[in-house]
Amino acid sequence: MIIHIEPHADTPIYTQLTKQIIEGIARGYMRPGDSLPSVRALAGDLGVNMHTVNKSYHELEKRGIIRIIPKSGAVIQAPVVVTQDSHHYEHITDELKSAIAEALVLGIQTEQVEELVTSIIQDLHAEAEKK
Repeated sequence: MIIHIEPHADTPIYTQLTKQIIEGIARGYMRPGDSLPSVRALAGDLGVNMHTVNKSYHELEKRGIIRIIPKSGAVIQAPVVVTQDSHHYEHITDELKSAIAEALVLGIQTEQVEELVTSIIQDLHAEAEKK
């Protein structure tokens, strides 16, 4: 998996890293049980501060995507069953609602939003199935 950081982007580096790790897992580049690189190693590879990588890893842990094992590293968690009353479901709903609202305000038609969401899901599944 290749991580590409845009240091001058409006999005914080730790958020870019978090999103790219999540997408990498969704695409099948990493699987449950796989270890992420150490904070020090990934920071060195990306040319970013170790605290930035640490913040990303803790965000991933908070979201239930990885488990941080002290002195051993970070491991990809197995997916859990997400119900409508879980905090994971609520978080994803909030994120999607914001993105969809922005799309509608910018003039993207409802049908286009639906096609876009379907296309993204198909793309992620297709990539994961290749792995």
